[in-house]
Amino acid sequence: MTRAERYRLANGLAFLSPWLVGFVVFLLVPVVLSFYYSFCDYSLLQAPAFIGGGNYRELAADPVFWKSLTNTLVYAAMALPAGLLVSLGLALLLNQRVPGQSVYRTIIFLPSLVPTVASAMLWLWLFNAKLGLINTLLETAPFRAAIGGLNGLLGLLRLPPLQTPIGWLTDPTWALPALALMSLWGVGHTVVIYLAGLQDVPRELYESAELDGAGAWRRLRNVTIPMISPVIFFNLIMAIIGTLQVFAVPYIMTGGGPARATYFFTMYLYDNAFTYLKMGYASAMAWIQLLLVLALTAVAFWSSKRWVHYQSK
Repeated sequence: MTRAERYRLANGLAFLSPWLVGFVVFLLVPVVLSFYYSFCDYSLLQAPAFIGGGNYRELAADPVFWKSLTNTLVYAAMALPAGLLVSLGLALLLNQRVPGQSVYRTIIFLPSLVPTVASAMLWLWLFNAKLGLINTLLETAPFRAAIGGLNGLLGLLRLPPLQTPIGWLTDPTWALPALALMSLWGVGHTVVIYLAGLQDVPRELYESAELDGAGAWRRLRNVTIPMISPVIFFNLIMAIIGTLQVFAVPYIMTGGGPARATYFFTMYLYDNAFTYLKMGYASAMAWIQLLLVLALTAVAFWSSKRWVHYQSK
């Protein structure tokens, strides 16, 4: 290596060093230490004591661990598909050329900019059983008439009458669906990504489909969805990661209640680490969470071979 090459290498490392030091100190070292602590009895106040797979064996027999994991998976099963479908539907509507298009896009995106704590406080009021706007609307005559008409239309299902007021955050039956409903509040970022994908679909494909007699539904199914399938796949991966790490909103709104109906995996991990000072136990939970995310992501990548279509160059 010549002197000039060594000089350029030194300059490159000097420019890279802030990021490299931050990566090693704040990411690589904590990850390695958490893996080691997951095999230790570590209370933060004393030196870690190696216990092998004791933490993992204890987790396997911990009913609270399984409750928190079940809550997280059920929440993901409700919030993830609903978020993807609602954001795609909004993106399709916002992609239409109508007057005030930019205003509508701004309105849809604004809620995702509201701080988490402020959103949680707002929805605490909306979900309030006595004074909340949602229960107030449910008790209005037009809505009750609509519910009656729906029951008449779907009479064979024998839908039970809607009992109001609903304790959205105080009833274990409704608490988890309520949080899943609230998750739709922040789909603005996903809508923006969908819009970018929709605007990248070649107009020639729509024109060819129209010439072949394809209606709006067939164009959506045979042109739009396949062309934006990489965008759908990206949003799916991000949604998997996000829903399995939900923490702030339920922590503020319910604290895991009622009766641990909204006690999520990350909340139990946090309590073990910083309330019970069981850092080794929490580290084991963190690695299980990582493996779960990797497993679901691997399933998504495996299935993507059948439904994700990339444009050939």
